[in-house]
Amino acid sequence: MAGGIRGMGESAISIKGLKKDYNVGAGEVHALRGIDMEIACGEFVCIAGKSGSGKSTLLNLVAGLESPTDGSINVLGQRIDRMSEIERIRFRRSHIGFVFQSYRLLPQYTAIENVALPLMLRGVEKRERERRALEALDMVGIAKCARQRPAQMSGGEQQRAGIARSIITSPAIVMADEPTGNLDTATGEMVLTLFQKLFRQNGTTLMIVSHDDDMPRHVDRTIRLSDGALIGEGINA
Repeated sequence: MAGGIRGMGESAISIKGLKKDYNVGAGEVHALRGIDMEIACGEFVCIAGKSGSGKSTLLNLVAGLESPTDGSINVLGQRIDRMSEIERIRFRRSHIGFVFQSYRLLPQYTAIENVALPLMLRGVEKRERERRALEALDMVGIAKCARQRPAQMSGGEQQRAGIARSIITSPAIVMADEPTGNLDTATGEMVLTLFQKLFRQNGTTLMIVSHDDDMPRHVDRTIRLSDGALIGEGINA
């Protein structure tokens, strides 16, 4: 499966002066306070910080799930902050994969049906999308679970199904929100090793939100937020 659509070193994500405010009751919450950030194509970056620091808000804005109050968001050369909601949906389907802490698998569907869902939304014929879904499940090591529903799978198996779903469209960027948050240490390590195997070889850009202290071992750079502001970043060995 193909990955990033640009070469390493070019910007996959470029953010300038990004702000996000929410009206809460009679007051206003400043979730992001003017973030500037660059993420190169093929780079693995962890967005770290305590709960309420703005990590998930930042991820949602870069994914086009929300609109900023101010600032610009350039993803793969496209100003998604200027797109309509329909344009952002199409852009996500074409270029971005997601991995969630809560797996987000539909309980009434089997693993292969869950993984194939992005292709169904693209109108891919059933036999072809199931073939590609089985291939993706095999890549993450759970082809045996293809006909099982989420309730019949372990947490680690469900997360790997989520990863298979994220790669089935060969996205240039994968965004992961606390992907190891519901997993034990050993299973979390396995999932992060799987990220390396699948995404490095394809040049996929990975933007991962996490407060896992072990995460820096698995990424190129850690960017730290606090109260909606960028407070530091470091290159990881």
